[in-house]
Amino acid sequence: MKAENEQRAGLLYGFGAYGIWGLVPLFWPLLMPAGAVEILAHRMTWSLAVVGLALLAVRRWGWIRELLRRPRKLGLTALAASVISVNWGLYIWSVNHGHVVESSLGYFINPLVSIAMGVLVLGERLRRAQWVAVGLSFLAVLVLAVGYGRPPWISLVLACSFATYGLIKKKLNMGGLESLAAETAMLFLPALGYLLWLGAQGRSSFASQGVGHALLLAATGLVTAIPLVFFGAAAIRVPLSTLGLLQYMAPVFQFGLGVLYFHEAMPPERWAGFSLVWAALAILTWDALRAARRSRARLEAAPVVAAPAPAREPA
Repeated sequence: MKAENEQRAGLLYGFGAYGIWGLVPLFWPLLMPAGAVEILAHRMTWSLAVVGLALLAVRRWGWIRELLRRPRKLGLTALAASVISVNWGLYIWSVNHGHVVESSLGYFINPLVSIAMGVLVLGERLRRAQWVAVGLSFLAVLVLAVGYGRPPWISLVLACSFATYGLIKKKLNMGGLESLAAETAMLFLPALGYLLWLGAQGRSSFASQGVGHALLLAATGLVTAIPLVFFGAAAIRVPLSTLGLLQYMAPVFQFGLGVLYFHEAMPPERWAGFSLVWAALAILTWDALRAARRSRARLEAAPVVAAPAPAREPA
C-alpha cells in the first residue's frame, strides 16, 4: 500500500513538473517589456535565492566542499551552467517573439538528439527501431526547413543545448537540488552585474514598471525551481519509463498553446514535419516499452540462487 501511494505521489509530482514546463509560455509574455536577457538574468538571480532557502530547509551543505576539491567536476558544472543559460535565454526569446510552436519542436526532438549524442559521444549502439526513429527525425528537419524557408534553428539549438546539458549532468552525477544550486551560484554574479548595469543605464524594467512587474520578475526564481523540485521528487518514485512518457507533456502543451492560444501559422508542410517527428517518437516509445518488458521477463525467468546457509559455530 505504501509503495502504491508513493507511486501515485510520484505521478502527481511528474504531472506537476511537466505541466508547469508546458504552460510556462503563458508566463514569459507577462514580463514584457523586459527583454529576454534581462528576464534570463532575473531568472538566474532569483533562482539562487529559492534554491538557497531549499538547501537551508534540508541542511545539505557537504557537497560544496567536495565540489570545490574537484576541478574537473567544477569545470563541468560551469559548462552545464553556460549551456542551460543558452537554452533558457533562447526559449524565453522564442516565446516572446512568436515562435512557441518552433520551440515546442525543440523539446519534441530532444530525446532523438540525445540518442544521436549517445552514439556519437558515448559510442552507444542503437536498435533497429531507434535507427528508424532517428532517420525519421532527420527527414522531419528537412521537411520543416523547406516549410520555414530556413533550417528550424530555434528547435535545433534548444534540442542540442538541452541534450548536451543532460549529457553533462550524467557525467556530473549530482543531485538535482545540489546541481541547480551550483549552476545558479556560478551564474549569480554575471547575472547580478548585468542587472546593475541595466539599472545604471536607466534601462531596467524592474525599477521602472511598478511593483507588480518587479514581483513577476522575482517570481522567475519560483518558476525555475518548483518544477525542478517536482521532477526530482517524481524521479525517485516512478519508473524511468513512466517518466520518459511524461516528458512529452511539456512540448504537447507548448504546441497546443502555440496553435490554439497564440494562433501561430501551421501550413501543410509544417504539419508534415511535425507528423514525422511524432511518428519517430511513437516508434521510440514503443521500442523503449518493448525493451523494458523483455528486460523484466529475463529477470523473472532467471533462476533464483539460494543464499548459502550460515556456517555453524563450533561446539
